[in-house]
Amino acid sequence: MDAMTSFLTDLNSGKFKNKNPDKITGVPSINRPDIINRAFLTEFKTEEKSALEKFRMWGLPFSLDSVCAGKDKGFCIFDKNGLRKIGIALYPKTAFGILNGGSASSYVDMKKNMALCPEVFEFYRTRFADVVDSYKGKPKGVTAAYFNPDGVPGYSFLFLKLRMLLERKRSFYREFGVLPSVILPAFQMTSIHTDAEIKRAVSEYVVSKEFLSVSKELGCPSVEMYTETQTMMAALTHSSFGIPRRIFDHAYGKPDTGLAFPGGHGQNFSILAPIYKKLYETGIRYVWLGNIDNLGYTVDPVSLALFALSGKEAAFETSFRTPMDVKGGLIVTTESGKLTCADIGPAVSFEEMQSFEREGFKLLFNCAIGLFDLERLISMLDEIPYKLPLRITDQDKDAGKYAQVEQLTWEIIGLLNEPMFFAVEKKKRFIASKMILENFLTSLPDMFFQKKEFSVNPLYSLSKDLHVGLCSILEKDYGMVLENNRWHFK
Repeated sequence: MDAMTSFLTDLNSGKFKNKNPDKITGVPSINRPDIINRAFLTEFKTEEKSALEKFRMWGLPFSLDSVCAGKDKGFCIFDKNGLRKIGIALYPKTAFGILNGGSASSYVDMKKNMALCPEVFEFYRTRFADVVDSYKGKPKGVTAAYFNPDGVPGYSFLFLKLRMLLERKRSFYREFGVLPSVILPAFQMTSIHTDAEIKRAVSEYVVSKEFLSVSKELGCPSVEMYTETQTMMAALTHSSFGIPRRIFDHAYGKPDTGLAFPGGHGQNFSILAPIYKKLYETGIRYVWLGNIDNLGYTVDPVSLALFALSGKEAAFETSFRTPMDVKGGLIVTTESGKLTCADIGPAVSFEEMQSFEREGFKLLFNCAIGLFDLERLISMLDEIPYKLPLRITDQDKDAGKYAQVEQLTWEIIGLLNEPMFFAVEKKKRFIASKMILENFLTSLPDMFFQKKEFSVNPLYSLSKDLHVGLCSILEKDYGMVLENNRWHFK
């Protein structure tokens, strides 16, 4: 309650300077110089002087010339092999962050799933019924990230993320023959509703054979994880009740009865601040941050190298929007000339998004993957909570007329001076499950494919494409093999 009281005091005194974010004016061209199309990247050029300075700062175990594919008028040219080696060498300076506070209630909400495509939902209704009761209310991060070809639920999102980090540590060991004491630590933000169950799940992962087999080989802990927990925000009074805002205290007409909601993942910059600072003290200089429910969110050494060599303060991954992308954010331009991320619903309406598409624009959909220069991020931590757009949304529901408050992580893009963007292939980096129907379409497309009448449905070709991507990611990124219609670790 002390935190809520402090927030109300700041709100009513006008301390939040960005309650009215910049007006959205359009969407960016994909040909901008600050957008790197990873699908077509063959080489990267940077000033030799700048690269030499960075190599000295990083203390890498090899020389610049050994990974430079060529030079041109004071510039070094790196091919993918060189970038990959640089990225792997930077693992001891990099941490992997997970936004892991959400529950699966919305994920398995029937109305939301049916809204994606009612006809297709009918084909998966039985499978939906099989999992809905066991998933509702659980932390989404500990539910199955995919379904095996035989229909059996696979490993959880969090299990795969943490196991992937062991695979990356193993790649460093195989490349350089040693393993530093600090390398790719994980950190997460949970919520008060999900933290206890997530802790229980992690305690099981730590002693599982899938983790211990690799950790014993490398001589490292099976899980290295820092955690901070997000509390709930009380609902506020509706705007019709005027200023100053107060805590809404008569839900369902009952006196002294409030409502509690998550304050949005944008609160991570204040909640995770102690972790960000501790990581810096251990030698970490770059941090990834991403959503738990994206199987494509993994440590990518080439992107890490590109970002580190660029000297930018942050980089964000985007993919072209598909019919499945109905929840999340778009990269947009604002009146001030900056790019930012606008969440569908709170920031940009579904109708506005469709209008941009009708005008012929290819929309860049936020993959919820960010890579930050940790030193510069830490320098902004005190001001981010007050500059990040604060979205106060009036509600008129069964509980009464109240207002809900949230901040969105990826709107930090609008606060940065010169962020860079990676345009990536959805099937390689953005296999996300905002609704469980997306998971079914990606994991178990066969039933859908057999119905020829659906061949004109845009979800038909997309689900086939995503299934190919899923299989590739499980094999190449997570180190798994498919045997007897089940995915196993090697």
